[in-house]
Amino acid sequence: MKKLVWGVIVLLLVALVGFFALGPGIVARSMNKIDGQPLIPVSERAKALHKTLTIVDLHSDTLMWKRSLLSQNKGGHEDLGRLEQGNVALQVFSSVTKTPKGQNYDANGADTDNITLLTIAQLQPVRTWSSLLERSLWHAEKLKRAVAKAGGRMEQVTDNDTLAKLLRDRTSARKPVGTMLSIEGLQNLEGNLDNLNVLRRAGFRMASLTHFFDNDLAGSMHGVKKGGLTPKGRQAVRRMEELGMIVDVAHCSHACVADILKEARRPVVSSHGGVQATCKVNRNLTDEEIRGVAKTGGVVGIGYWDAAVCGTSPRDTARAMKHVRDLVGIDYVALGSDYDGATTVRFDTSQLTQVTQALLDEGFTDDEVRKAMGENALRVLRVGLEPLRMSVSAPLVP
Repeated sequence: MKKLVWGVIVLLLVALVGFFALGPGIVARSMNKIDGQPLIPVSERAKALHKTLTIVDLHSDTLMWKRSLLSQNKGGHEDLGRLEQGNVALQVFSSVTKTPKGQNYDANGADTDNITLLTIAQLQPVRTWSSLLERSLWHAEKLKRAVAKAGGRMEQVTDNDTLAKLLRDRTSARKPVGTMLSIEGLQNLEGNLDNLNVLRRAGFRMASLTHFFDNDLAGSMHGVKKGGLTPKGRQAVRRMEELGMIVDVAHCSHACVADILKEARRPVVSSHGGVQATCKVNRNLTDEEIRGVAKTGGVVGIGYWDAAVCGTSPRDTARAMKHVRDLVGIDYVALGSDYDGATTVRFDTSQLTQVTQALLDEGFTDDEVRKAMGENALRVLRVGLEPLRMSVSAPLVP
């Protein structure tokens, strides 16, 4: 009997070791894939142009996973080495704090959460196990540590001064990679708009109001009710602009997008997704919404995965970007990869010449490629990172 008990205990210990040591990596690799299909040929012209670009990617979920940004990783879509190889000037890293079980694009409730188990399995600080706010603060801490250990190869952007410094430093031989923090759904406010100040102090400079479920600020395109902004949501938009935090409409319901576009006094972004004209998926922007984003002076970030562009070829991404250009002009096109966001893609960040080539093949001029690959995003950041000073602020909703 004792042998049986000890046998069970040993099996349980082995299972626990496997859960904590191997489980997170297995999950990350299974959810962030490269499909292995053939890449498109890249011309010498595209390679030469690519080296001169200032590339900005508006959305990546890499901080969610337990792996070092500084190590060359076999799995996933990006790390510092691959960002350097891809000539990325600025990568926006998002904080994902909660996702529903059975996650889908059509309808999700807010009563379940996959991320809690992930935080425990990754042995994150105990404070993150039950607090969405603390999960975001942990992501900010992870990025800050990575930047500090990178030996000058990474710099964090928090305002126009640090952005200008990054761009100056990239004219040197070392060409550091810039980083900036964003948030995927403001459920991490935990009902208190004053936590926007906490998140800003931690370095966050962009946020979408919703993710895959409705919250107390707005309806999600993937939620149950899919409503517009609540009164608290309207105050959140105003407060974000006052703090110099860029408003992101990604994952918002169509009613929420419409309300934000009416409310916005600064450029808004759709950080990652696609357009319904080339891929009729509910989360993608309609032509009317694209025009609305452009009217604010914002940008539409186009992704690389199937549900965003109905394929994983860089040509699918380029066609969506071409539609935005043809509809509202080249100044409103941007990149939003959603790398490491539980997506399957054709190419990782080291292979971004694939997008450069695909844009050239779609008839983009060199100057248009420069704008789409980063200059447009930089313009929006320069405006959005500057706090909007108001003489009187509306009282916060408790």
